[in-house]
Amino acid sequence: MDNLFEIGDAVRRGKVSPVELTEESLARIGKLNPAVNAFITVSAEAARAAAHAAEKEIQSGQWRGPLHGIPYGLKDLIDTAGVPTTAASLFYKYRVTMQSARLVERLNEAGAILLGKQNLHEFAYGGSSMISAYGAVRNPWNPARIAGGSSGGSAAAVALGMGKWAIGTDTAGSIREPAGLCGLVGLKPTFGRVSVEGIVPLSASLDHAGPITRCVADAAAVLAVIADPAAQKRQDTPSQWEEEIGKDCRELRLGIPRKFFFEELDEEVSSAVEKALEVLGELAGNVREVVLEVDTDRTVSTGEAYLWHAAKIKESPELYCPETLRRIRAGEEITAEALAAAQASLQRIRREIRNVFADVDLLVTPTTPIAAPSIAELQADPDQLRPHELVLLRNTRPFNVWGLPAISVPCGFTRDGLPIGLQIAGPPWREDLVLRLAHGYEQATAWHRYEPEVAMKREMGQARRGKPRLYRLSRLSARRRATASRRHSHQTGPGR
Repeated sequence: MDNLFEIGDAVRRGKVSPVELTEESLARIGKLNPAVNAFITVSAEAARAAAHAAEKEIQSGQWRGPLHGIPYGLKDLIDTAGVPTTAASLFYKYRVTMQSARLVERLNEAGAILLGKQNLHEFAYGGSSMISAYGAVRNPWNPARIAGGSSGGSAAAVALGMGKWAIGTDTAGSIREPAGLCGLVGLKPTFGRVSVEGIVPLSASLDHAGPITRCVADAAAVLAVIADPAAQKRQDTPSQWEEEIGKDCRELRLGIPRKFFFEELDEEVSSAVEKALEVLGELAGNVREVVLEVDTDRTVSTGEAYLWHAAKIKESPELYCPETLRRIRAGEEITAEALAAAQASLQRIRREIRNVFADVDLLVTPTTPIAAPSIAELQADPDQLRPHELVLLRNTRPFNVWGLPAISVPCGFTRDGLPIGLQIAGPPWREDLVLRLAHGYEQATAWHRYEPEVAMKREMGQARRGKPRLYRLSRLSARRRATASRRHSHQTGPGR
């Protein structure tokens, strides 16, 4: 599989055309999107125009970096000038801003090609992407299952090659959870590392933005562009993440917080994560168990969400999906005093969590305790939707509370062919350590090389349910085919 550095270099040298890449992505959207409902808006003509412009710039020697001329998608919660930002809600059906979000401006400056806006859980208030004015997002590994949320459309799109990467948002796990359920890499940077200016908020104290990609190197490449330079200036930590990921992991001390994070795991998730820990034990110099105190109070997220929506739901409650309306109104009784106290407590918790990293460098947990649930079963019993979402977000949410950088990487599959994710988190502003270990684990395994069955079935007509295949390597990385084959020989995929 080619990473963005390899593709970007090929584009720079004229071996690959931005126009070809964009047309390929648009063709895949046309063919595969109906199966998963990943996109709300496809900006085909604008993408083609941008691709032609990028090609001319690069041919004239004005290459801007590895994202120049590379197509991507945005969660439809992120403002883009002249393009609707719906937040998957009828309330914002016709909302078009004249100003792009700050991170979009940075991507524009890097020459990336926007394909369109991706489906999500309405106003990001959920972990399933089943509640959307534009229909549920479906899992690319099995369309009968959820893709996760709230960045479900972004994950489904990347998994099926409808763009090389995507940008999602994460308030309780909304990047990492869908990445885990869709067999991808999802990175939530440190709180404040990436600006959320121009993004429709859910909870200002907990909102993050970051990339969903096929591999760790791609996450590093995208983070290097979208990271806020002003935030970096305040921190004396490495920021050349693409240079950091290849460093040796043997000096790293890993902490395994079994209390809370490893409780009530699905048997297959537990087995896959334990095998992943064995691999990490060979990579890192020290692995020990740690105990973390997890704050499960939701006053901040519930209260801040209600405050932002209060006037809107009073004005036009009928434009909200009923379940979203119910969740928002759950914050109606939170007083200003109670919210202020919870916000102050959040800041104290964020200071205290730093003490954990006196003894360890990184924390490792399962991304989600269970694999992707069935859409039909949740639709048949709507009262089970929110409880299932809370289970799915249980292991990711604490890292939003702490504001720590955290990543999900693929670490296996269930017998039914559903991906399982491994979560790695680090100290504030140490994305370099998180990416280093994630990359080391990725290179020691082949889980990220599997391709969803639905894509193979649609595109090649030869995949069978439960029989994912290694991601097809293109001409740019054919030299690595033998390496991939050797890695694959000692691993078993789902249904094998």
